[in-house]
Amino acid sequence: MESSAQAVVSGGKKPHSAIIKWAFIIGITIVVNLFLMYLVDAIYPQPDYAAFCPDNQVNRAIESESACLEIGGQWNEGVDAKIRMAEPATVVSGNYCNTTYTCQKQYEETMKVYNRNVFVVFVIAGILLLLGSVSFAGVEVLSLAFSFGGVLAFLIGATRYWSDMDDIVRVLILGVALASLIFMAWKKFRE
Repeated sequence: MESSAQAVVSGGKKPHSAIIKWAFIIGITIVVNLFLMYLVDAIYPQPDYAAFCPDNQVNRAIESESACLEIGGQWNEGVDAKIRMAEPATVVSGNYCNTTYTCQKQYEETMKVYNRNVFVVFVIAGILLLLGSVSFAGVEVLSLAFSFGGVLAFLIGATRYWSDMDDIVRVLILGVALASLIFMAWKKFRE
């Protein structure tokens, strides 16, 4: 009887459990970002390391600097180093040729561009999610889920590209993100 009285007092609506509400909020936040990650991966696949530095079935030791440079390698004399010729990385002492030097640099440059582009996609998605959270202001669960989803999209995008960004770009991005969050919070919660 008591629960039906509460339903009448609240306008005929049944009260929702806070746990269920937060489960939906967390679930939507995670799934929307997983959706974005797999959508980006399906439309714009990540460069494959093997396409730049193919694994050879037979690897021969390169004994001279000229032979090493001829194949685009990096010649190293009298050093101890960890090189990635196969998994796991190999520790080498003395003279050796890092045969993947040039192709690895090309791969790293391509990954920088890829990570920058994915960052841009996630920033745009984060902004759209934050704008969507304002649009769903009447539905608290969706509004909160889209807000958290937008913030998480910013975080995912930034972590992918953060190490390749210039310091000035980092400051600008953080400033824009902070200003956007303050504006959205002001717009949503001013009362």
